[in-house]
Amino acid sequence: MATALVNPDLTLETTGFPGASSVHYNLLEPALVEAALRRGEGELGQGGAFLCSTGKHTGRSPKDKFVVDEPGTRDSIWWENNGRMQPEHFERLEADMKAHIAGGELFVQDLYAGADVNYRLNVRVITELAWHGLFIRHLLRRPDIADLETFVPGFTILNCPSFRADPERHGCRSDTVIAISFEKKQILIGGTAYAGENKKSVFSVMNYLLPEQGAMPMHCSANHAKGDPGDVAVFFGLSGTGKTTLSADPNRVLIGDDEHGWSDTGVFNFEGGCYAKTINLSEKAEPEIYATTKRFGTIVENMVHDPVTRELDFNDDSLTANTRCAYPLDAISNASPVARGGLPSNIIMLTCDAFGVLPPIARLSPAQAMYHFLSGFTSKVAGTERGVTEPQPTFSTCFGAPFMPRRPEVYGTLLRDKIAEHGATCWLVNTGWTGGAYGTGSRMPIAATRGLLTAALDGTLNDVEFRRDPNFGFEVPVAVAGVDNSLLDPRGTWADPEAYDAQAAKLVEMFSENFAQYEASVGDDVIAAAVRAA
Repeated sequence: MATALVNPDLTLETTGFPGASSVHYNLLEPALVEAALRRGEGELGQGGAFLCSTGKHTGRSPKDKFVVDEPGTRDSIWWENNGRMQPEHFERLEADMKAHIAGGELFVQDLYAGADVNYRLNVRVITELAWHGLFIRHLLRRPDIADLETFVPGFTILNCPSFRADPERHGCRSDTVIAISFEKKQILIGGTAYAGENKKSVFSVMNYLLPEQGAMPMHCSANHAKGDPGDVAVFFGLSGTGKTTLSADPNRVLIGDDEHGWSDTGVFNFEGGCYAKTINLSEKAEPEIYATTKRFGTIVENMVHDPVTRELDFNDDSLTANTRCAYPLDAISNASPVARGGLPSNIIMLTCDAFGVLPPIARLSPAQAMYHFLSGFTSKVAGTERGVTEPQPTFSTCFGAPFMPRRPEVYGTLLRDKIAEHGATCWLVNTGWTGGAYGTGSRMPIAATRGLLTAALDGTLNDVEFRRDPNFGFEVPVAVAGVDNSLLDPRGTWADPEAYDAQAAKLVEMFSENFAQYEASVGDDVIAAAVRAA
């Protein structure tokens, strides 16, 4: 049996799954929640949120992600960063997954990736789990019902968590697999119930397609000034740097919190929802995100809760520290209804420097922006992982290496050229440590970070005096109204300035060693912007 909201041309046969017992097309949120409860996929929480567990996989499986080695795309894939799968292995994987779900129940959602119709990708998502259908309906963009009547998928995802891959037969690493074929326009996901694989696979596809159209795909959040969609700020940053928190400014309009494109006409969100971390989430600090956890249809993943009252424990990480909730963007009161804005006026690159070396804010030239974008620096601190006893650098190129099918220089060049062409100002913002490294210094005051960001976004920083940093060469403001000016000179915040110099030299050397891999493929201006160890 097939149930369809619209588009009567969809059948079991035309979808490619004639062996399925039933296929549910484009169910809306209430029906998806009902189906998930009927199938025992989770529980109903307070306010109608859907509480579920993703099993052994509570996060992404980047080592199990593959791109098919195909003639049309072979020379443009960054193979050092992407697992390689042969076409015959993909063919077997597809056939075996379809055989595996024969006789089962499937849920199909036809959705868009991209709020700009000129760059939009039609995505059909076929899932075993009803709540996965609900998840992707939240996270991608929902077509109008009338548009579903003529919907033709540009890419199709088949997600079968109950399927177990065979490494020898399917050319993968384990019984978990995420495989992308750009020529067949298909994504196969098996062996994991972690819903984030669905959205990140779409992001990976957009990261491959958009550069060919001259658009820059970005792992970032974005907002714009109230009443002025042309005043856009973009926030790049790895986990723990404050990307979501700092972009969720109640005085600005949220375009999106994770994945965007930058075209010649403006910034647009890929998604129609948010996938927010909930560990240690507090109602006081982030009231709107907190409220979504008691909203009908919100998916709450891997959170410990009272079995009777269904009260959530936001501080319990016994299942995972990567607890999350997924909800549509319109659950946030200051979210843009169109998820678009003009050309960026400001680019913010967030880093958590646990070495205590970087200033709280610095202005970057286009070449320096490319350098720091390719570097993608943040740092781990003692206690975050077993064996980490002192700050350790983390470099994730383009602030999202796991989702980059092409070489980093492709994205870095796009960013540099767009900053130069459209006149965006780029800032490096350190939300890490000051007055010493982690364990000695203190965390950068959030009030100071917000004050400096406000001054950057409203143009105040354009009129202040800057000095050139002797270690990295970027410009640092000397004094900013409303901010403790002593924070602006990191060396002066250390009790032992010579110890700061030694730490700075160490960090410069780390940057230089990491960037050596890109020097042969970037321009002379970026080479000149690269830091050098003394």
